[in-house]
Amino acid sequence: MKNYILLSLIGLMLTACSKSVNKSPDLIIHNATVYTVDADRSVHEAIAISDGVISSIGENADLLGAKGEHTQVIDAKGAFVIPGLIEGHGHFSGLGQSLMNLNFLKSKSWDEIVAMVAERVKHTEKGEWIIGRGWHQEKWSETPHDHIHGYPRHFDLSKIAPDNPVMLTHASGHGLIANKLAMDVAGITVETANPIGGEIVRDDQGNAIGVFEERAQEIIRNAYNYYLKDQSDEQKIKEWHDGVALAQKECLENGITSFQDAGARFHEVDRYREMAQTGKFDIRLWSMLRHSSKDMDGNVSKYRTIDEGDGYFTCRAIKTEVDGALGSFGAWLLEPYDDKENFVGQNTTEISEVEKIAEIALRNDMQLCVHAIGDRANREVLDIMEKSYGETDKKDLRWRIEHSQHLHPDDIPRFGSLGVIASMQGIHCTSDAPFVEKRLGRQRAKEGAYPWRAIVDSGGVVTNGTDAPVEDVSAIESYYATVTRKRIDNGFEFFPENSLTRDEALYSYTMANAYAAKEEQDKGSLEVGKYGDITILSKNWIECSEEAILDTKILYTIVGGEVKYQNETE
Repeated sequence: MKNYILLSLIGLMLTACSKSVNKSPDLIIHNATVYTVDADRSVHEAIAISDGVISSIGENADLLGAKGEHTQVIDAKGAFVIPGLIEGHGHFSGLGQSLMNLNFLKSKSWDEIVAMVAERVKHTEKGEWIIGRGWHQEKWSETPHDHIHGYPRHFDLSKIAPDNPVMLTHASGHGLIANKLAMDVAGITVETANPIGGEIVRDDQGNAIGVFEERAQEIIRNAYNYYLKDQSDEQKIKEWHDGVALAQKECLENGITSFQDAGARFHEVDRYREMAQTGKFDIRLWSMLRHSSKDMDGNVSKYRTIDEGDGYFTCRAIKTEVDGALGSFGAWLLEPYDDKENFVGQNTTEISEVEKIAEIALRNDMQLCVHAIGDRANREVLDIMEKSYGETDKKDLRWRIEHSQHLHPDDIPRFGSLGVIASMQGIHCTSDAPFVEKRLGRQRAKEGAYPWRAIVDSGGVVTNGTDAPVEDVSAIESYYATVTRKRIDNGFEFFPENSLTRDEALYSYTMANAYAAKEEQDKGSLEVGKYGDITILSKNWIECSEEAILDTKILYTIVGGEVKYQNETE
């Protein structure tokens, strides 16, 4: 017995020694300004990561003293070290697709877009569809010579691509323009009726000009999907994975360590789970399941997934929508548009359907995330959520309104009082600024357009992101918009009294997003025990000048203690 006890003690000592050896950090970042975004907003010199999680934070000498033989050391040279940036609302596979097709986000005119399509035609076989995204008629330097509500007619597009169906999606994703061949393939005639929640934009003679708003897009998309039937399953899956790979790369280059995906189909959730299980994720993905209530009822539990692959994939939210976008006259308003007489926008999903989806979310312990942009849309969703909250004993639901862009002042305090999260995107404010007053009038724009300050002051939680690929997945530009409400190109300032402070804006891109996904215990701040997800910036966003924010470079993107991106030019 004595020998057994002795051997046991020796074994315990050896185990302790072994653990001590393994406790040397895998990564130490020192000589830095470590801005933790913890409750105290503490600032330190160094941070260490072991086995994928933060193991210590403190002074240079203390942490470097724990360096082991295999510890990677990064001298930050005074750079700004923050929690890994979280994209709070984007479309992950959509971002990948946008990187594979024509991208018009930077295009300044319709002529420029037509020229890009013409160039693509040269390298495209007859009958093959040409796909693009990112145009926005309100952001062009000049209005097309032949237009309706600022929308170009299809004629130029049809002339340069007579043998190729063309489908170009609006930047918002809530409209598209098609050429004549695409409309012919889809069977569009003067008799084609508008679907519920959508409009085929027509001229005075009833002819379709090529623009399809909101639900009307499905007519053209269905024709495109029929074309894709000729592709093998292997081709489709490869193309999807190629796009996802590009999306991951784009995120890492922009300092994004986690991405909240605003709408995944059943098959995508299956693929994401497999990616997480086989270690194919370089960033962490949190997805909202998106299907009709009929398709989801009885199926949601099969797809509810939490922390698959050591925290790389989660699906515990459901997405739906009630309206469209302001730029395409789809935002559902309480009063008519200032620039479209007697028109209040589109209710794209019946309220009864949204209520059914809310019931499914409650039954399956899923967060409900509802796209709402107009003040009528937001009020309707707040009413649904308030009713649902009152009918359940479940606490801490953290349901979200995605975008929450235009609110009636009476509804602003309801976010805080109900605990509904305003899942907003800073860059949308300055990107849309040129046409918001035109659509809403000055008073509505001033009181309720992108009212981050008012929501926060009334106790609500405001998150941040870019809605990529609607905008570039640039946290730098969205952060700048959040603290200045100024356009980058001309300095136009959109009601700056509703901006957030530097710290609040950083919180909106880190801890607020983590909280909005029920992941604040694992990410969002730099604290011992949380994931070693870190973004290193060249500028101190709390102290630098406004202009210097835009000069920021992403120096490192670190996920789980592994350097996934390093800026080799710095």
